[in-house]
Amino acid sequence: MPLALSILDQSTIVSGRDAAQAIQETLEVARLADRLGYARYWLAEHHNSRSHAGSAPEIVISAIGATTRRIRVGSAGIMLPHYSSLKVAEQFRALEAVAPGRIDLGLGRAPGSDGRTAYALNPNAGTAADNFPSAVRDLLGWLGDGLPEQHPFREVRASPEVPTFPEVWILGSSDYGAQVAAFFGLPYCFAHFITDGQGCAEALTLYRETFREMRGQKAHAAIGIYALAADTEAEAERLFASRALWRLHRDRGNYPPLPTAEEAAAYPYTEADQVKIARMRARAVIGTGAQVHARIAALAEELDVQEVAVLTPCHDREARRRSVTLIAEAFGLTGALAACA
Repeated sequence: MPLALSILDQSTIVSGRDAAQAIQETLEVARLADRLGYARYWLAEHHNSRSHAGSAPEIVISAIGATTRRIRVGSAGIMLPHYSSLKVAEQFRALEAVAPGRIDLGLGRAPGSDGRTAYALNPNAGTAADNFPSAVRDLLGWLGDGLPEQHPFREVRASPEVPTFPEVWILGSSDYGAQVAAFFGLPYCFAHFITDGQGCAEALTLYRETFREMRGQKAHAAIGIYALAADTEAEAERLFASRALWRLHRDRGNYPPLPTAEEAAAYPYTEADQVKIARMRARAVIGTGAQVHARIAALAEELDVQEVAVLTPCHDREARRRSVTLIAEAFGLTGALAACA
C-alpha cells in the first residue's frame, strides 16, 4: 500500500502572535490539508505552556471536524492519565456525531506538562500513569468492546450512542507505548520528533512482534516526524533556524514562543550551541519538496511504517502553508494534484 501522509499540529505559539492566533492558524492549515488530500490531521495536548496553545484538543477537533469534508481528525494525543476514561469516551462519541467515521482518538501516557500541572489536572497524578493500561481497557470498553463482567461500572453506558466509533491509537516515545498498543491490538505511532529517532526502530519491532490481532485489526505502525519544505534548500535552511533555536531553549528546560528566522539569525550562539545545531541539522528532514519526499520515503522504508505524520512548526504562516502544499505535491496526493491541474 502507498505510504499514508498525515499532519500533526501542536498549535505553536510564535513570537509576536498570541495563543488565539495559533488556534486560528491550526484551523486554517487543517482546511488546507483537507483540500490537499492528507489522510489525517492530529492535534497535540500541552498544558501550562508558552510554546503551545493546544490544551484542549477535543475542542479544536470538533471545530475542524465541522469545517472539513473528508480528512480524518483526531488527537495525538489525549493524555489519558489526566482524565476519566468514561468522560473521554463520551467526548469522542460526541465528536463522531460531528464528523461520523472521521474521528481518531490517539492516547498518550506522558503528562504533556510539568509535574505540578499534572497534579493540578488530576490530584491522583502520582499513580494515574501506572494505571494507563486499565484506563485504556475501560475506554475501549465504553467505545464498544464492553467492560469486563465484574467491572463495577459495567452497567454505565457512554453517551451519545452513535453508530460509528473513533479509531483508537496509542502514541509514545518508548517501548512502553508499543507494548500497550500491541496488547490491545491497536495502531501505534512513535514520536520520532521527540527522541530524534532514538529507540524508534526497537519500539516498532517490539510492537510488530508482540501484536495481538483483535477486532480484525492488523498491526499498523506510524511515526511522527519534524519536516519542512520550501521552494529552495536555502529558504528551508533559513526557516529551520527558528526551530533549531527553540530546541536549544527546550533542551535547557525553557519553552518560549517560536522565534522568527531573523531572531534566530541574531542569537549569540556559543560554540557548544553550534555543535548541537549541526547535529539537529544532520537529522532534520528539510529541503525542497523533492528532498523532503526522498527523506521521508527512505525513513518510512527503513522503519517499515505504513504512515508518517508531519509536524511543521514555522513562524512564517505562509511558509508553513507552502511547506504543507509542497510535501503534498511531492507525494502526489490526490487533492494536491487536482489543485495543480
